[in-house]
Formats: sequence, C-alpha cells, structure tokens
Amino acid sequence: MTSAEATRRHHADHVRTLLDDLDAAAPQQVTAAAEVLLDCIADGGVIHAAGAGHSLAMVCEMFYRAGGLACVRPVWDPEVFPLPNAIGSTAVEREPGRGRAVVERAAPAAPDVMVVFSTSGRNPYPVEIAQEALARGLKVIAVTSLEASAKASDRSGTRLADHATVVLDNRVPPGDVVHPPQQPRTAAVSTVLAAYLWSQVLVEVDALATARGVELPRWVSANVPGGDEANKALLERYGPRIPELGAGA
Repeated sequence: MTSAEATRRHHADHVRTLLDDLDAAAPQQVTAAAEVLLDCIADGGVIHAAGAGHSLAMVCEMFYRAGGLACVRPVWDPEVFPLPNAIGSTAVEREPGRGRAVVERAAPAAPDVMVVFSTSGRNPYPVEIAQEALARGLKVIAVTSLEASAKASDRSGTRLADHATVVLDNRVPPGDVVHPPQQPRTAAVSTVLAAYLWSQVLVEVDALATARGVELPRWVSANVPGGDEANKALLERYGPRIPELGAGA
C-alpha cells in the first residue's frame, strides 16, 4: 500500500468511526425527531427547512428529493446563498433581523414544523428562525453540533440548541475539518454527518408510519419510469402550500 493509499484509508476509517459514533449517540433523538415529523404529516402540516451557507446543502437534501418527504418547504433568504456572493452571505447570516424576517414571509403555523440546520448554531440567522418558529407555536428540530457550538464565536448571545423541541447533535468537531487528525486543516464532515443523520430520521419516520398506519407523501425519482406520473398527485396536493415547487408556474 502506498503512502497516499494509506492516508485515504485512514481518513475513510475516521469518517466511518464518526458515523458509528452518531449511531451510538443519537438513537433517542432520532426517534423523537421522527415522531415530531410524523405528527406534523398526520395532522396535515408542512415541514419547513432552513439553513445558511453550506447548511443549505441539507435544505436541498430535504426538498424535492427522491425518497424524501413531499411536504417540505425551503425557508431561506436568497442572500444567504453563498454561490453568488460568498463573503456577502456570511455577513447576512450574522445580521440581526434576517432570520425573523424570513420566517415572517413564510408565515408557518402549527401543526407545521421547522427544521433548522446550523453546525455552529451561533449566528443570528438560524437562532432567530428557531426563536420565531417557537413563538408561532411550531415545534423546532435543530440539527447542530453541541461541541462546535460550545466553541464557536458567540454572535447571538444564545445557541440554536437552546430554542429547539428536539436537538439532533451531528457531532461535527469544532472547525468542521478532520484531516490530518494531529492538526486538522481539510476534509470537512458536516455535510456527510448531517446527511447521514437525516437519512436515519427518514428511516425512523418510515418505521413509525408503518406502525401507525400513516401513508407518507414521498417523492419518486423523476428519472425512473413512471416517476413524473407518481409525483403529479403530490404536486397538486402541496403545490398551493409550497410555492417553491413551481407547480403553479
């Protein structure tokens, strides 16, 4: 085995260890989050998903995703999207008032649920989204890293985890990066861990729905035969409540 191969193998083993650690640490929280989501679905609610910066990758993972829940609405300010203006998006995430404003525009109401992704959980944007959602009577699921949040720069005076019905700790290390272990400087893991954690939540929702006899509204891949036809009824059902689906365009 070459030195490069050994390095890659070591990194792969490290990531697998982090995933195993998630499995060992989060079963009760995964079940609690799944129960919140299933109650929302059974009561006819919408699941709102929010994040900023690279946490928006998880909003995309939830929204209009093959095998994902169809009752998901993305809640976001276009200026927090990093692709057009990366530095600007960082500034916006730290700007007081943005998070509350984005929730006000979406106007969620119970039995809706808010899911907020933020590894550090310290910037005003995600914290305000959680606060405003709670104030409107929604249950809030926070996907964050308690360790990273404890060591992150405090820009809001509080943490995302302080304003959540259920906290899903993705256990991302402070700074996100994990390689090399002695002095980490590359190979961020927040997306890997959060996506894996969310897939575990979806599996748990499926199991609970089967036990309770609840039919889940799930997207079928548009790239398999019959996918478009299968999704048509979901677009008709949720399009009026989730304008980002474009069903009315």
